[in-house]
Amino acid sequence: MDFRPILYVTGILLCALAFSMLLPLATDLLNNNEDWKVFLVCSISTAFFGGALVLTNASKKFHMTVRQTFIMTAFSWVTLALFSALPFALCGLNLSITDSVFEAVSGITTTGSTVITTLEQSPPGILLWRAILQWLGGVGIIVMALSVLPFLKVGGMQLFKTESSESEKALPRARQLAAYIGFIYIALTFICMVCYMLSGMNNFNALAHAMTTIATGGFSTFDSSFALMDSVSIELTAIVFMLLGGLPFILFVKALRGSWADLFNDSQVRTFLTLVVLAIITMTAYLVVQNGTASLEALRRAAFNVVSIITGTGYTNGDYGAWGGFAVTLIFFLMVIGGCAGSTTCGIKIFRFQVIYEVTKVQLKQLIYPNGVFTPHYNHQPIPSGVAASVMSFFFIYALSFVILAIGLSFIGLDFLTAMSGAVTSISNVGPGLGDVIGPAGTFEPLPDAAKWLMCLGMLMGRLELFTVLVLFLPQFWKR
Repeated sequence: MDFRPILYVTGILLCALAFSMLLPLATDLLNNNEDWKVFLVCSISTAFFGGALVLTNASKKFHMTVRQTFIMTAFSWVTLALFSALPFALCGLNLSITDSVFEAVSGITTTGSTVITTLEQSPPGILLWRAILQWLGGVGIIVMALSVLPFLKVGGMQLFKTESSESEKALPRARQLAAYIGFIYIALTFICMVCYMLSGMNNFNALAHAMTTIATGGFSTFDSSFALMDSVSIELTAIVFMLLGGLPFILFVKALRGSWADLFNDSQVRTFLTLVVLAIITMTAYLVVQNGTASLEALRRAAFNVVSIITGTGYTNGDYGAWGGFAVTLIFFLMVIGGCAGSTTCGIKIFRFQVIYEVTKVQLKQLIYPNGVFTPHYNHQPIPSGVAASVMSFFFIYALSFVILAIGLSFIGLDFLTAMSGAVTSISNVGPGLGDVIGPAGTFEPLPDAAKWLMCLGMLMGRLELFTVLVLFLPQFWKR
């Protein structure tokens, strides 16, 4: 196998990562924080390795096979995570290697789980670096979902292949698609930052939170997340832009080119927004009836936390773990569901539930009319052959991975609720878990190192849609 294209692409990504370290470097330098030297060393080191990979593997003719694409996807994300951990390991927070890698993996996969317990006292460069990692991871997820995963036919993502290919003529070239996505991503980040500033945030916090909101990552600059700010306008801003981050970015591209109707007619978008509204109404009613919370306050708490969890952002404005058994159960299942395909969100994704529903409906009709011919549809189009099997395989692998992770965390010594929620929050890239330890009021710092490494694996597998990682462990994959 020719590894040059894999190393070449990884080298380019490392150079981009090195360049992104200059912003926290400048931030620390302006704030007279000694950690600017850390970012300088890390930037030079990362650029050196990245440049070496680019120069030694450059070629005029590159042809990526399916096997090479699988390896490149997994290898590049792991490599970026390891180099992203360097500033955490060398900065003044005195994080261990395990904690540094955990924070970096959580950041670049937009999970939002953190081991840092004193965010308000942390250097501004590190806080900005956490936000940058999630921002870069968010745009990387979109590009991967629109160009790489449909090509690899992972988990039913081939359903969206025509939307990112030249055959549909939505865009003339994949490069132009990436340019449109980049422009929209930057524009949404800037608008979100301005809205945060108008709502009362200072410039630094507005920038950091805008990056992690659009990326649906959830890293905050405060230990208590949005609960510290206690501002309705700030929370409304977060809700709007978390929802925007949870929608398919290919539809934003089409809207920018004049096809606004596609954004509102997409069945995945309608199902996602309907589910969000139903979950908010249900949670609000529960808080009012069961906990005696005032109606407007219940709506505020329910709307913010439901949107945050289902999009995998992980912001909190209160400890939903203390709301009662029903609230915890609903939050747990929202972690699993996730947002739309082609967005920055996490979880199983809405379209897979839609495909399973359509296939099940066809099977039930087949029982009633054995000689009938029925075809499952998605978005008013027949579901291509192989998609249904791919989606069902994804459900099985997701469930199996969750069970193995939960059992592994329990074996290490975590209690039932921590192990279960830790498994689902890592594989679904949500952020906070449930319980006293890793719940919205806690952090992942007290967990044993073995649990953190296991969750790092879960976060990477969840972000890369499981199959992209698991296929590398098949002996047949490496045979000629």
